Amino acid sequence: MADHLPVTVDGPIAVLTIDRPEKRNAMTMGMWAALPGVLAPLATDPAVRVLLVTGAGPCFCAGADISDLLRGEDPADPMADVRRRNLAAQAALRNFPKPTVAMIRGHCIGGGVELATCCDLRFADPTATFGITPAKVGIVYTPASTKALLDLVGPATTKYLLYSGELIDAGDALRTGLVDRLAPADRLETEVREFADVLVSRSALTQRATKEVLAALTAGGDGELHAAARYRETIAAGELAEGVAAFAERRPPHFPWAG
Repeated sequence: MADHLPVTVDGPIAVLTIDRPEKRNAMTMGMWAALPGVLAPLATDPAVRVLLVTGAGPCFCAGADISDLLRGEDPADPMADVRRRNLAAQAALRNFPKPTVAMIRGHCIGGGVELATCCDLRFADPTATFGITPAKVGIVYTPASTKALLDLVGPATTKYLLYSGELIDAGDALRTGLVDRLAPADRLETEVREFADVLVSRSALTQRATKEVLAALTAGGDGELHAAARYRETIAAGELAEGVAAFAERRPPHFPWAG
């Protein structure tokens, strides 16, 4: 199923495409299972600095393929297999050690929102439509997915989306914090790429430290150990010295640490 999750690499920028447009890029059980393995080599490749996640065609992802939901062998919990693979896929994307940006057009529903909220940032165009629909089919949204949504949009919007299963447009998604930036439809990819270039020009160690500290804070820790270790690493790697020198010389920095 990795065939439906192709990756292209253009210099330091990798693009993961959810590629099942005939089903609005709905994620099958096999695709959930394949995603950690697709991400693993990108996570350890020092040449890759930023990961973009998008969908083929006019949609980002219409969610989990509903035909998989009741295929489990345990009649008391027929969703056990798909839930396990879904959570593992989410964890792999959420814990990806480099900046991740979701580029969203069209439908971003259910499992699509799960994937988008696992990314660090979300850029969308006006065609984007968001919804989380477990209340329409009698599914209990997992705590991990609920918390990811809660951290972005707060309790009221989380309740609105999960209680009702109603869809919201790109403007409401931007207003509530589900989307970080809205671009014109003909400018979305350009703006995402331009922002990715900005990320590539910054300190990879600072970005790694930020991601680790935020994860620790979100989990209820204080992030001090991560911050202290990475701070010492910026000095040892020459990142701090290069950043200060570049600022003083009014030139772009050339950070030595690739990750």
